[in-house]
Amino acid sequence: MAPPSVEEQIVYLKKGLAELIREEDLRERLALGRPLRVKAGFDPTAPDLHLGHTVLLRKMKHFQELGHTVIFLIGDITGLIGDPTGRNLTRPPMSREEIKANAETYKTQVFKILDPEKTEIRFNSEWLEPLQFIDVIRLCGRYTVARLLERDDFQKRYREGAPISVHELLYPLAQGYDSVRLRCDVEMGGTDQKFNLLVGRELQRDYEQPPQIVATTPLLEGLDGIDKMSKSKGNYIGIAEPPKVMFRKVLQISDELMYRYYELLTSDSLAEIAQMKARHARGEQNPMESKFELARRIVGDFHGAAAAAQAREDFRREVQQHQVPADIETLPMPDVGRRADKLLAHIGLAESVSDAVRKLKAGAVEINGVRHSGLVLPATNGDLTIRVGKKWKRVRA
Repeated sequence: MAPPSVEEQIVYLKKGLAELIREEDLRERLALGRPLRVKAGFDPTAPDLHLGHTVLLRKMKHFQELGHTVIFLIGDITGLIGDPTGRNLTRPPMSREEIKANAETYKTQVFKILDPEKTEIRFNSEWLEPLQFIDVIRLCGRYTVARLLERDDFQKRYREGAPISVHELLYPLAQGYDSVRLRCDVEMGGTDQKFNLLVGRELQRDYEQPPQIVATTPLLEGLDGIDKMSKSKGNYIGIAEPPKVMFRKVLQISDELMYRYYELLTSDSLAEIAQMKARHARGEQNPMESKFELARRIVGDFHGAAAAAQAREDFRREVQQHQVPADIETLPMPDVGRRADKLLAHIGLAESVSDAVRKLKAGAVEINGVRHSGLVLPATNGDLTIRVGKKWKRVRA
């Protein structure tokens, strides 16, 4: 089978991109007939990757499929600085221990999408840590403060009188220097990373390297449909979360956001998504069916088809039919007397005894299928199956 032509590669690689700078540069680079070096950087500031990260990872996978070399760069030094993108305040510094622990989780999670045989995993501490102070000064001399302050978030903070620490100004330079050291042909990132990616392009030119092509991907909105997916905002779906949790989170999104997820998280074409949307509008298909299918496909991507099918069955059993979960945790009865509030706190269905009292009084507690609001446990010689919201526990009598 003949390899894809340059034009075929361009069409495939442009699908799902927000911006490509510049397409003619990419066409020329592809025409060289060698594998391109394609880099994307991830600062390990949280232990888990989420679906927002996978928008970028899926596009990196497309480059791999065409025979190009993908570099998954873990920013263990830039992570110590903290990316100022989109921030109104200076990010609190992280410890080396936190960065290292998070980076280890990234190394395992990333291969849920990328091919490990075709992926370089690099850490930018390889070249940033050995730099001496004179080297940093020389790097800073290749860019101006005025150019750095063109960033929207820096401009906004400057106008509002919010502090901008000097180390934050170094972040784009450090990221750009990564591209120099890796001799990148392409650097990818979300649309909010455009400034940083362009700095890399300029630094490469200054180091007499061919400037990298910049490819940005759209930002995936979180479960609220408003802000971009972020663990700090609690609107995320982690790719390492249990299948049942992932499945139910997908079902929380609005119908309109569902189409966006189909576009950015599946291989469906825009034409196929438009056809699905039209079927919904005509009443020929229930949007909820499409949402179940989306949840099945997303869970299957990261946990396999069997786990996705089990997550669907768990949802039917627990949510639609209000039955006891098949995997309910069973605990021995603790020594709390007959106190319902103390029992809830002890088995983790309430944060404290006072929290348990509030949940009982609010009618949020079911014991053996019956709503229970009293502080004393119901009389029974058998097990207690307790439900608080979506959480279940069974206690052996």
